[in-house]
Amino acid sequence: MAKIQLLDQKTIDNIAAGEVIERPASVVKELVENAIDASASAVTVEIKDGGMTLIRVTDNGCGIPKDQVKTAFLRHATSKIQSVEDLMTVSSLGFRGEALSSISAVAQVELVTKTAEGFSGVSYKIYGGQEEDFCDIGAPDGTTFLVKNLFYNTPARRKFLKSPAAEAGYVEQIMVHMALSHPEISFKFISSNKNKMYTAGNGKVKDIIYHIYGREIARALIPVEAETENVSLRGFVGKPHVSRGNRNYESYFINGRYIKSALIYRAIEEAYKTFTMTHKYPFVCLELSIRPELLDVNVHPTKMEIRFENGNEIFDLLVESIRKALLQQDLIPEVQVSKEKKKPEPAERAAAEKKGSEESERPKKLKEKMPESFETVRRQKQQPKKAVYAGVNYNTKRREFPQEKQTPAYQMTLNETSVLEEKAKPDRRVIGQLFQTYWLIEYEDQLFIMDQHAAHEKVNYERLIRNFKNKEIYSQGLEPPMVITVSMAEAEVLSQYKDVFVQLGFLIESFGGNEFCIREVPANLYGIGERELFIELLDSISREAGTVSVDVISAKLASMACKMSIKGNQKVSLPEVEHLLDELMKLENPYQCPHGRPTIIKMSRYEIEKKFKRIV
Repeated sequence: MAKIQLLDQKTIDNIAAGEVIERPASVVKELVENAIDASASAVTVEIKDGGMTLIRVTDNGCGIPKDQVKTAFLRHATSKIQSVEDLMTVSSLGFRGEALSSISAVAQVELVTKTAEGFSGVSYKIYGGQEEDFCDIGAPDGTTFLVKNLFYNTPARRKFLKSPAAEAGYVEQIMVHMALSHPEISFKFISSNKNKMYTAGNGKVKDIIYHIYGREIARALIPVEAETENVSLRGFVGKPHVSRGNRNYESYFINGRYIKSALIYRAIEEAYKTFTMTHKYPFVCLELSIRPELLDVNVHPTKMEIRFENGNEIFDLLVESIRKALLQQDLIPEVQVSKEKKKPEPAERAAAEKKGSEESERPKKLKEKMPESFETVRRQKQQPKKAVYAGVNYNTKRREFPQEKQTPAYQMTLNETSVLEEKAKPDRRVIGQLFQTYWLIEYEDQLFIMDQHAAHEKVNYERLIRNFKNKEIYSQGLEPPMVITVSMAEAEVLSQYKDVFVQLGFLIESFGGNEFCIREVPANLYGIGERELFIELLDSISREAGTVSVDVISAKLASMACKMSIKGNQKVSLPEVEHLLDELMKLENPYQCPHGRPTIIKMSRYEIEKKFKRIV
C-alpha cells in the first residue's frame, strides 16, 4: 500500500483550479463577476484564439488598494464575506475567494489596478502561482486583468479544449448572460480584434435582447411581472413561434446571478405546455429576486447551482405567471406583408389591363400560385375530360377463394407481388379519396389504402437524397432576402459547414455582426416554411458539437421532403394520384416514408367478405 502523505502547495492549487477554471469562459466569468462586485459601470472583455492565448478584462470599478493586491491572489482571500454567518445572506456574485488563486495557478496573469484615492496604479505579475513582478505604474481608475497562455503549465488540461472558435462561442454566451442580468452596466466584447457585442448600459433589457437576438425575437416579447412575499419576478418571455430546438435561448437569473436549475427548466416548460411542440424550447429572459436567506449558493465552486428552500413557491409562481402572460396575448404569428409596388405609368397600366382581360377568360385555378412538381406534369399530360374510369382495364373476372384463416389488414413488404409493379398498372383501379387523406385502390382481389402525404413524402425524399448525392438540388432566390440573427457559436457552424448548406440549396452571406442573409433556399421549399427548416438544421448541427453526420443530413432531407409534400385533408385529383403511383413504382422501397410510417396497406377481399358474413 502506498504511503499517505500531504500534497505540496503547487499540486493543491492545480487540483483546486480544476474545480473553478474549466476553460477560458470560466476565467471571463470570474473576472467579470469581480468587476460587477467592484461597482463598475463599464466592462470590456477582449480575447484572442478563443481566450487560450489572451484574455483582457478591463473595468472602471473601485480598484484594489496596493497593500491588498498580493493578498487577493491567496487562496480563500475575499472581501465579500467575513464569517460563516455571512454565507446565509450572500448578495455579491463572488464570495469563495478562489478565482484569482485558481487562475494564477494555471496561467500567466498581470494585474493593473488603481483606486480613486491612489496617486498611481500598481502592476503585479504572477505566473503559475509564482510572483514575477510588483511595481507602481501609471493607470486609470479601475482594474485590468491580462491572462495569457491559459493552462500553459498543465498541457493535459489544454488538449481537452475545443477549437478557438468554439471556445470564443462559450465566452460569448457568458457575456450575453452578464449583459442580460446587469442591463445597467455597459459591456463590450472583442474577439480576435472584432467587436462582437456592445451594450449601452441604459438599464433596458429589451434593448439588449434586440441587439443580441435580433428584431424578430424583440418583436415577439411578452412582459412578465409577478410578486409574492418572498419572490419577485420580472422579465420577458417569447411568443411560442420563436421557439428553438435547444435551451440556449432560456436565460434566467437569481439575484443577478446566472444559474442552471432543473426546477426552473421544468417550470418554464410546464408553462409552455400545449403552446409549443415537443422538443421545442421557448425564449425567456427572467430575473428572480429571492430573499438571500432562502437560498444556498455555496453548492459548487462555479456557483452555477443553487438550492431553494421554497422551491414549490418558485415553481408555482413561474408556471402561473408565464401561462397567464401567454393567455393574455394574441399568439397568431404576424404575416410579413410585401412592399407595395410602385404605381405603373399609363401605358404600362393599359397593357396590364389588356393582359388581365385575357386572363379572366381562363379557368380560375390556373391563376393560382405555381403548382407542385407532380401537378405540373399532370397539366402537361392532361387530356380532355372523359368518364372517371375511361381507359382503365378493370378485371371483372370472378375468383374463388380457399377457406383459410382470417387475416387482418397489414402493411405491404418488398417480398410480394405489388400493386406498384409495372405489370400491375393495367389492372389496378383507383376508386377514390377517403377523408381527403387516403386513396382506395383496387387490384385483383385486394383493397389497397395509400396515405397521400406519406407516399408523396417518400417520393420527394428519394429525389432529394439522389439530388444531394449528385449535387443537383436547385435553389430559388428570395426577394427580399431573409435575414436571421445567430449566436457566435451558430455563426461558426454556418462558416464551417457552408458547403453543406449550399448542397441543401441555401445560399448564405454574412450581413454584419451576428446577422446573416439567406439569398436562396431549396426551390421546392419556396414559401413553405424555409425559415423554420433552416433554423432546425442549424440547431441540429449545433447540437452535434460541430460534427455533421450522414444521419443529420438525412434527417433534414426528410424534414424538407415532409414540408414540400401534399398534406392530409388536402383534395387531390385522380390524375395526380396516378402520377404519384407511377413515381412510387420507381423507388426501391416505396412502402415506408422517411420517418418509418407505412405509405400503403392492404386488405384482402376474403377478409372483407368475412367481415360482412358472406363467408362463414
